[in-house]
Amino acid sequence: MKIGILITGHAPDALIGETGNYDKIFARLLDGHGHDFDYAAYAVVDNEFPDGADACDGWLLTGSKHGAYEDHDWIPPLEQLIRDIHTRGIPMIGVCFGHQIIAQALGGKVEKFSCGWVVGPTEYDYGDRQVVINAWHQDQVTELPEGAQVLGSNAMCKHAMLAYGDRIWTVQAHPEFSNDFVDGLIKARGRGLVPDPLLDAAVTRLENPIDSPQIGQEMAHFFAKAGAA
Repeated sequence: MKIGILITGHAPDALIGETGNYDKIFARLLDGHGHDFDYAAYAVVDNEFPDGADACDGWLLTGSKHGAYEDHDWIPPLEQLIRDIHTRGIPMIGVCFGHQIIAQALGGKVEKFSCGWVVGPTEYDYGDRQVVINAWHQDQVTELPEGAQVLGSNAMCKHAMLAYGDRIWTVQAHPEFSNDFVDGLIKARGRGLVPDPLLDAAVTRLENPIDSPQIGQEMAHFFAKAGAA
């Protein structure tokens, strides 16, 4: 199965040499769960787009430092691609910005959250269990598009995980972010952007385990199951 990774923002220069860009980080998250995936990366943030929705068997939209509501020339064609993927019933996953831009493209609304940033290992109610995933966001989906079902939430993020039928799954947090990556992100981008007390509190939680491997496995199974249907 060929997964197209739509890169909507680049990893920080201070980290990319060690981790690779977000396409490499997501490939590591999805691999090792018993499925045979190939990957194609498209830096849509740099106006590098696939030929169309049918270019891959599944699609994944990454996080970004940009806002889904900002005026960038690559956002309208990305929204059209999302709608084309949705219309064709091709499996799609969105993470953070990807979660937001999918909702916006399908008729929802994205805004800066009035209570501010959510950073570091964060607990979510997800179905009948609780999971801990690293977060890094201020923007949120504030109004759901038609057909969106809430799968996960917490007090700071009402629409943290969404599904649109059995072909689209999105998450506001970052299952691809390890604790080490978040530590590097705090040092590379956090100070001066996110209030120091939030960053300091996040650092204290980085010693705790997170559920990224389990979420990565679920994402891989989602692609495999939806792609086989």
